[in-house]
Amino acid sequence: MDQLASAATAAGRSNRRRVMLAIMLGSSLAAVGAGAMTLAQFTDSDTSTGSWTSGTLILGVSPATAFTATNIMPGETANQTLVVSNTGTGAARYSLSTSATNTDTKGLAAQMTLLIQAGTCASPGATIYTGALGTAAFGSSAQGAQAGDRTVAAAASDSLCFTWALPLASGNAFQAAATTATFTFASEQTANNP
Repeated sequence: MDQLASAATAAGRSNRRRVMLAIMLGSSLAAVGAGAMTLAQFTDSDTSTGSWTSGTLILGVSPATAFTATNIMPGETANQTLVVSNTGTGAARYSLSTSATNTDTKGLAAQMTLLIQAGTCASPGATIYTGALGTAAFGSSAQGAQAGDRTVAAAASDSLCFTWALPLASGNAFQAAATTATFTFASEQTANNP
């Protein structure tokens, strides 16, 4: 009888296990089905792009050689219109500085004078600089707006009249003297650069 009771108990346990297994399997399938239903949804996406191109400042000076004067005498003078152009896409401000050589040590660059006026030499306007040729300058190459800086709009130009002179009072110390001056125009953007 003990064996019969043991067999009945074992069969009951086996049936309970089968029922539990069936319940767990059914629950798992229900969970998987519910999960599958939450994954089925409409979706969409879209994009937006950006494109940037920076502007330019392209400063030019014409003519490239402002003066070539030889055998000049005291009292002599000449002028030339220089055109400062900005072929870039942004407005610019610019300044001028000059460096001069006096390899013969006679100091002709300090003896000669230079007058710079706004406008063309055919119709000169306000004086921008007057003084020694070798130290001619206006404005400043320091960043930002400086006193004396000149502006030139995008795709525009600015004319300047340069007039040099060897003063009549120049003495014999300046015979056969020579100098070379380099006029440097430095520019920077005006936008966002007060």
